[in-house]
Amino acid sequence: MAYTFKRMIEDSFDTAVERTIAALKTEGFGVLSDLDIQATLKTKIGADLQRYRILGACNPPLAHRSLQAEPDIGVMLPCNVIVREISPGKVEVAAINPLAAMGEIGNPRLTPIAAEVAEKLQRVITGL
Repeated sequence: MAYTFKRMIEDSFDTAVERTIAALKTEGFGVLSDLDIQATLKTKIGADLQRYRILGACNPPLAHRSLQAEPDIGVMLPCNVIVREISPGKVEVAAINPLAAMGEIGNPRLTPIAAEVAEKLQRVITGL
């Protein structure tokens, strides 16, 4: 099972980020964190990297259900979505596949929740 859902889109990086955040909202996700990996690596270690952002997406009702089923699941929250520039005008957007990630936990109560989150994230990626 693939651990991500991903899609290549032709758009500017900034527009791709905006589109991704808007698509997440339509599926009930908010963005709790927005990490600029390019800037962080440049500042911390002087490394050059293409534009790369990690969006920490959270759907509060599904996060709540997950925490009720498995209190330690918080180590896997929020769901990460990456937006990375491949070349000018070409951007990859990828989201974690929660079925792959949560399947390793072995808690059958998480499976239907992970499936619901996976469906929503897949729609986000497909809809871009």
